[in-house]
Amino acid sequence: MRQTKLTILIAICVIGSCVKMWGQEKDAVLQSPDRKLSITFRVVDIPVRSGAQNRENNPPTLPMTKLVYEVSFNEKLLLEPSAMGLELENNRYLGENVLIEKVTFSEGEDNYSLLHGRTKSVSEKYNAVLLEVVEQRGGRKMNVEARAYNDAVAFRYIVPEQKALIDYRLKNEKTEYRLPKDAIAYALLLPNHKSGYESEFQKIPVSALSNQGGVASYFLIGMPLVLDVADAGWMAITETDIEGNSATYLRNPTGSWAGHWFESVVSPNWRDSEVAVAGSLPHKTAWRVIMAASNPVHFIETNMMTNLNPESRISDTSWITVGKSTWDWWNGSLNQKGERAYTTETMKYYVDFAAESGFEFMTVDAGWSGSDITVCRDNVNIPEVVRYAKEKGVKVIIWVGGSNVWNQMDTAFPLYEKWGVAGLKIDFILRDDQAGIDFYYRVAEKAAKHKLLLDFHGATKPWGLQRTYPNVIGYECILGMENSLVGVRDNPENRLVYPFTRMIAGLVDFTPGAFDNATRDEFVARNQKPMAMGTRAHHLAIYVVYESPFQMISDWPENYKNQTDFKFIKDVPVTWDKTKALNGKPGEYVTIARKKGDDWFLGAMTNWTPRNYEISLDFLESGNYMAEIYADATDADRYPKKTSVKTVRVKAGDKMKVNMVSGGGLAVRFKKVK
Repeated sequence: MRQTKLTILIAICVIGSCVKMWGQEKDAVLQSPDRKLSITFRVVDIPVRSGAQNRENNPPTLPMTKLVYEVSFNEKLLLEPSAMGLELENNRYLGENVLIEKVTFSEGEDNYSLLHGRTKSVSEKYNAVLLEVVEQRGGRKMNVEARAYNDAVAFRYIVPEQKALIDYRLKNEKTEYRLPKDAIAYALLLPNHKSGYESEFQKIPVSALSNQGGVASYFLIGMPLVLDVADAGWMAITETDIEGNSATYLRNPTGSWAGHWFESVVSPNWRDSEVAVAGSLPHKTAWRVIMAASNPVHFIETNMMTNLNPESRISDTSWITVGKSTWDWWNGSLNQKGERAYTTETMKYYVDFAAESGFEFMTVDAGWSGSDITVCRDNVNIPEVVRYAKEKGVKVIIWVGGSNVWNQMDTAFPLYEKWGVAGLKIDFILRDDQAGIDFYYRVAEKAAKHKLLLDFHGATKPWGLQRTYPNVIGYECILGMENSLVGVRDNPENRLVYPFTRMIAGLVDFTPGAFDNATRDEFVARNQKPMAMGTRAHHLAIYVVYESPFQMISDWPENYKNQTDFKFIKDVPVTWDKTKALNGKPGEYVTIARKKGDDWFLGAMTNWTPRNYEISLDFLESGNYMAEIYADATDADRYPKKTSVKTVRVKAGDKMKVNMVSGGGLAVRFKKVK
């Protein structure tokens, strides 16, 4: 009965704005516009601690309380009551012994455009609430701002200016995520806070991640964390709008195999072990995002990572271009003769290939400079490569080390602008403490002033920064195709996990384009003229499935010559007007359709299991299309370079058969008939 009355109250408040003293017997329930998803805040009693507070001559204590939240989806709990709060310096916990003083409900709508990504424009309604929380003793204040969209809820802490606190000095965050029962996690296990997020997402029960669960318990869990909560739905946990903060990880801290919950772990300050985040008041934390869906393919379509970030800070974006790039590094910097030669002439060879293929960029990887990134070595002359490329209508991206950029951006960036460099691939950043996160914002702002694009490698997870700084066009932080040079970690099984996990966070520079395709048995890791597991059609499909406005063409140019399949790579866009995830299951298969202009493109991929199914083309608009189909040949399981290429006439509502061999795929362009 209380739930029904509260729903009516919320409806009244949302029409306008409801601000009132909040009785502690009530829950503050925030529902999504479609009313299927909700987040509830309340204060609960906790046992009074024994000790000095009960000694003689001490004043009586107030009942201890704790601020908690819970999340429901389709009337089933995804998260049970979970603690909230901030652990400040000197173990001063802000979130216990509190009251909810005021509650303000509101509603809003996000309307914005994106220069690049999975969609061109966003229009999404949300409901919101602001909780004003105060300590019963001490009087410190903390606000909680929350939003509910149809596919996610999010909240963040705001510590306002107040007499009880001089500044903001965070030791750790106390946010919990308590599951109603054990669940299957797709978890990125990381060894420390100084990684590049380049590892497999392990399919593992949450209980196995406890500190009694074996080796996995010694690792941090990187976000996004995806969870299959049987009978309740799918959930993804991540964060966004991290400015002014450290990145956050998760950990299962329980000492029992029956422990089914996680707590936040803030990336520590490299120089001060006692304070992870320091700043003035008011201070806003990153948004804690909890996505919910009945089917995990929906996560591929969500716009939550950009919804909650600030609008673009670049007033003139006319200079920002995206596209495909030839690249020397993955294939061993081979020249036209097939010899390793990291030279100016070799870079010009890749520029020529980009120009002939209609690609926008050529990327010069590591080796052109030493620790001083303003001076070229004798082997590669960047200004000369840029000059030559400009004559061919090609732009040049150059590789630079993160620590060198940290030290030299003020002098290097104006120089790169003078040279005519289009952008930077910044590698080995390998930190996401408060100073590390600040680096991303500083470098994005500085790069924009000098009209430089940015592709982050050796990086932390994306969080929607491309909305605020649209010159950010790429992130690695994935176990990418470079691993085919040294081992078998890059394979169809891992590639089928990433659309449902890593890709939730945003832009993915996986560096696709392998044309020396191999079966699992025939694959050999090598760093010159490398192979890659999976069929040719599988690798074509990556250009549609993986979201990247800066796509690599990674192989040796000679491998693409006289190859019919190369046409699809030349035709496929890198930015999209609309994305439609049709089906899929993490680690097994996926089918995604994306629209650009009047045309649609489709990519389907499978793991080592052959698959045959039918899809409806009801995502197409009215009218007729010519479908250019690049499918696995019937014997592609033995000869993975072979494809079946054909063109058929189709229309909306038609059915299309998807037949994929082991490690196979399908790539289709639906060209609108005028």
